[in-house]
Amino acid sequence: MALPDLDDLIAEVDRRCDTAHRPGGQEQPDWLALLTVAAQLAGQLQALADDLVEDYVEHCRMHGASWTDIGAALGVTRQAVQQRFHAPHKRYSPDTMTDDLRQAMVHVKQAAVQHRNNYIGTEHLLWGLTAQGNSATQLLQAAGVPPETVHRSVATRLSMGASQAAERIAWTPYSRKAIALAEARSERNGSARIDCDDLLIGLAQVGRGVAADVLTEAGFDPAAVEATM
Repeated sequence: MALPDLDDLIAEVDRRCDTAHRPGGQEQPDWLALLTVAAQLAGQLQALADDLVEDYVEHCRMHGASWTDIGAALGVTRQAVQQRFHAPHKRYSPDTMTDDLRQAMVHVKQAAVQHRNNYIGTEHLLWGLTAQGNSATQLLQAAGVPPETVHRSVATRLSMGASQAAERIAWTPYSRKAIALAEARSERNGSARIDCDDLLIGLAQVGRGVAADVLTEAGFDPAAVEATM
């Protein structure tokens, strides 16, 4: 993948802020408007870069790397890397979920524990969502995707690990992104709690991870589903 160079980014700023350019090129463009857009674009790029590094930091931690090793890989001290990446993530309590989603989460944790996984990935979430009937399975059915097919497919992607952890199991970055998207969807729909269909859409919208792959292969298109609602 070729990274954009400065000319590419300047062209993107111009595209996003075409109203800053005077008709006919007779006057100077609105440089302050262009600066505002450039700053917004730079912020988006920085946030994406931070997410990229955080993703790999979390995978290193899940696979046993120490903070000292991670700091060395990033060229900073152990204290610096801990301060940057060890901040607690937002927690989603049962009060933020519907009864159906809380029940699905029981199946999610069972899948992780039974497979001795020390993490909750998107595959565990999708397996739990399709373990019994709820708004997620209804949404799949409405989209012409059999929930049983999805459940069987994701079950084949669950791999056996070696963890003995049963209580404190960390969510992967993609899983946390999915629940954040689910929360945003529930808020847009005027709901105070996240439901199973919200999380299903979130898993599909992440676009990466086992769950997204399974849903794509099954023919589930979140954009098409949302357009019909």
